[in-house]
Amino acid sequence: HKVADIDEPTLPATMSVENPTAPNAGCKIMTFRPTMEEFQDFGKYVAYIETQGAHRAGLAKVIPPKEWKPRRSYDTIEEMVIPAPIMQVVTGQSGLFTQYNIQKKSMTVGEYRKLANSKRYCTPQHKDFDDLERKYWKNLTFVSPIYGADISGSLYDPGIEEWNIGHLNTLLDMVEQECGIVIEGVNTPYLYFGMWKTTFAWHTEDMDLYSINYLHFGEPKSWYAVPPEHGKRLERLAQGFFPGSSQGCDAFLRHKMTLISPSILKKYGIPFDRITQEAGEFMITFPYGYHAGFNHGFNCAESTNFATLRWIDYGKMASQCTCRKDMVKISMDVFVRCLQPERYDQWKQGKDATVLDHLKPTVLSSPELEHWRKNRVTFKEKLLRRSVSHAEEAAAASAEAGGGEDSAGRGGGAEHGGVPAEGGGSTSYSKMTAVEVKKSRRHPFSKPPMRSPLFIVKQEASSDEETPSALPGGGDIEQPVRKTDHLWQSLMPNFLAECRFNAAMATIEPYCGVCTLFCPFTQPQDNAALLMSHRGTSTRPLVPEMCFSSGTENTEPLATNSHIGDDGTSLLLCCSSCSLQVHASCYGVRPETKQEGWLCSRCTTVAWTASCCLCNLRGGALKMTTDTRWVHVICAIAVPEARFVNAIEREPVDVTSVPETRKSLKCIYCHKATKNICGACIQCSYESCSTSFHVTCAHLAGVVMKPADWPYGVSVTCQKHKQTIQKPKPGSRDISLGQQVIGRNSDGWFYRCTVIGIASQTLYEVNFDDGSYSDNVLPENLMSHDCLRYGPPEIGELLLVLLTITISSRSIQVEFLDQAQILLKRSEIHTLEQELPKRVMTAAAARDCPSPAILFTVRFPRQWTMTPQFCMVLCCFFYDADLLFEPHCLCCVLLAELAGTGWTGGRDAYLLVTFPSLL
Repeated sequence: HKVADIDEPTLPATMSVENPTAPNAGCKIMTFRPTMEEFQDFGKYVAYIETQGAHRAGLAKVIPPKEWKPRRSYDTIEEMVIPAPIMQVVTGQSGLFTQYNIQKKSMTVGEYRKLANSKRYCTPQHKDFDDLERKYWKNLTFVSPIYGADISGSLYDPGIEEWNIGHLNTLLDMVEQECGIVIEGVNTPYLYFGMWKTTFAWHTEDMDLYSINYLHFGEPKSWYAVPPEHGKRLERLAQGFFPGSSQGCDAFLRHKMTLISPSILKKYGIPFDRITQEAGEFMITFPYGYHAGFNHGFNCAESTNFATLRWIDYGKMASQCTCRKDMVKISMDVFVRCLQPERYDQWKQGKDATVLDHLKPTVLSSPELEHWRKNRVTFKEKLLRRSVSHAEEAAAASAEAGGGEDSAGRGGGAEHGGVPAEGGGSTSYSKMTAVEVKKSRRHPFSKPPMRSPLFIVKQEASSDEETPSALPGGGDIEQPVRKTDHLWQSLMPNFLAECRFNAAMATIEPYCGVCTLFCPFTQPQDNAALLMSHRGTSTRPLVPEMCFSSGTENTEPLATNSHIGDDGTSLLLCCSSCSLQVHASCYGVRPETKQEGWLCSRCTTVAWTASCCLCNLRGGALKMTTDTRWVHVICAIAVPEARFVNAIEREPVDVTSVPETRKSLKCIYCHKATKNICGACIQCSYESCSTSFHVTCAHLAGVVMKPADWPYGVSVTCQKHKQTIQKPKPGSRDISLGQQVIGRNSDGWFYRCTVIGIASQTLYEVNFDDGSYSDNVLPENLMSHDCLRYGPPEIGELLLVLLTITISSRSIQVEFLDQAQILLKRSEIHTLEQELPKRVMTAAAARDCPSPAILFTVRFPRQWTMTPQFCMVLCCFFYDADLLFEPHCLCCVLLAELAGTGWTGGRDAYLLVTFPSLL
């Protein structure tokens, strides 16, 4: 074996080395050049490169022997269709970006090649790789490239056995052979046609599997990799810079949307390495190895996933995305049961305390694996055996019940007995042995959010009449403020009133005068015991560190905050003078500060009459500005032009860059009451909405404010758009008793019917460990959680679900014209006013629904057996497919008679067919 490191830059000095004597202690990406003999056995060679320490980098390159070629010529792929190319739209700045994938119309490879080489999308002129890399990160947000990604298929010639991406023969084959599941792109190959700047964002493989990527032809592909032993550090860094995405999903990096530049990784001491893949070279990624990269120009790559024995422990501990249903999930049950039988029972009980060893190389085989390989059967064979076994049991039971010849005389002989009949038996077997094929999107579709950054000041409504002064529903800002009077800056200062307000706010979650920005306001409780119970305790701050450094004036992200403990919590301090309660980290106080006698910045300077220069209310957590005024910390966070000069200490605050256009905005909550324009307002982030309000006014009025991803800091949703988001979609209005609707009958057809009963039922959505999910689980079927006593379970909670009965979410009872009554789901009912979906129109009965159709009743001899092929041909005929007439084919003869001659046959069987009106 020939091993070499090529073209690798020096790693950051912070690279840790746990075991200097282990191979590849520096975690550098290694390159291997096997001979043709060594290249024959894929699994054996992967095990070998791990003994050399290749897995420690998370990525390795393998250059195949010169005499090996996977395909003779690529000239014949020009007409291959790229069914769903994606346009990659990137937003962000300063080395931190978010990528969105928008589906475009299909095109051929030839058309894509011309597009990639066009003036708009071609690779720019550059001196060397470093120059090209700088241009990539500098121009990432300009000219969105098109990526021909996630195309199911392979370019290998038939007969290629070495390193054939479609037939690697690894542990992952158990998914198909034991479970009958094919996941495209995971245990089958995917093709990727790239152009300049097309990107794969930071991610690990689904279920933290291995992956292999072969670059068939074209321009190079650059890769970045973080060693698996440092993967958690990258996750923490990403969570800090993208708090909005992190709060929405713990495993948001699996969305493959997050881009972090090498300069940011280097700045925060995240070890990484980079390498360039040329045409004709393989790249292998290892379990839990984060990687990202981009294409230099038009090229074509092929990839898939695979597994080794070492992966099983990684798969058991792999994080899962809980916010998307289309994410790849593989049940680990079959792997643990077959290959780790001694740990299976403990694992099922959740007691298998596995500790991942990122240094340990994989082993090539084990007794359990050899036993499985020796005795394995295909999924179809397994189902066939099961089917025959069930049929034999049914036949034996029938014989015992009816008794010998009498049973056969009633139709229980060869035609209906244990051996399946030629017609129905073949149909059931074909259904049973069908392998389930799942589509996986390695680059999930997504759209850029229709929200504008806070630093864009939008033009306000032209008159006061167009701006509401009160909350929908009758409440307004003055109601909660009246209970803490004298907080308006237009009134005389009242320090005692501010103390009462601060003390009351300290009793409301999250008990911090800064974190309250991201919590809906509730009425304070006059209970001193509650205040005392939280003072001096440590809780987790809600305001991400990124919020203290985002804004138009800050071009560099914030370093990690040393004031937050290792467990992510911070001490709650209470000012002994004004009763303000804040987290030490939120207010910029060192955690070792004594709690007794602590004073906030405002009380330390004895500024009893201090007021915020960015809003219209007193009280709360204040910090001094660079021009010796005062400002609320929450106002400084939310107003984008405000900047914390010292982001760790949270002071002073520079507000000199706040534009006059923002200062002239009118707050919809306090402007009419005070007739005064003061401070600086923020606006709703929703598209072009210009609704304006002060930060503190908006907080007391219940406006939703949440952390946003870098560089925006805060996302704001006004009351109007909060209600708009919650409005039901057209056609999903509530159904009322006695209403005439269109419902799905038990025969699958849609008829007019009347609603005669409505029942509501709380249902839960549950993700199972085998990758399946249910969205209609009843509360009483949650065996490990008492919903009646403890309320609904938390999102992400591990549950034991009883599924011994069929669960149904039917809740609406309807009666059809023939007086038949049935329970339907809401999705199976359509109102008369709404536009019917195409699938409903095609299945609508002509006499009841406004869908033009012609009904034919056709009789045919009983001996003419209905088959799936027969039904398929009928369906093709209904949709005007081109069919060739075959005089000896039953289907063609019958269709010809239906279309013209009006033939009728015997009287023993009937077929009801619906034709479109054009026929």
